[in-house]
Amino acid sequence: MRLVKEELITNAKAKTIVDSLGSPDDMKYEQKNANENLKKFVKVDPKQSEALVEELKKIKKLRDRNIVSIANMLPEDSDDLKAILHKEYSNFTTDEINLILQAVSNVAKTKPSTKSSKKSS
Repeated sequence: MRLVKEELITNAKAKTIVDSLGSPDDMKYEQKNANENLKKFVKVDPKQSEALVEELKKIKKLRDRNIVSIANMLPEDSDDLKAILHKEYSNFTTDEINLILQAVSNVAKTKPSTKSSKKSS
């Protein structure tokens, strides 16, 4: 196997790629595992995810890897966002943090009605 291309993509886009491989019966072991994990964790459709990515790219301080992480995790508050941004969190102003959370909130409002809880206790 040889690496042809490498790029950062959201989980929603990865799910569409894995779904295009066919039925799980036709997939290799690794592909089946990826398919199962993506089914569990993808919260929005690819169009919504891409719209969020485009919105987040307008915030110049965000790196591509942070943008993809935010699009995958959909943080609900500043504490969730702080966990994603780690050390870089302190580089952002309160207004920038609010812009990020507002962009995520706009996508979350348009999510399909099947809402999953963050943690089940």
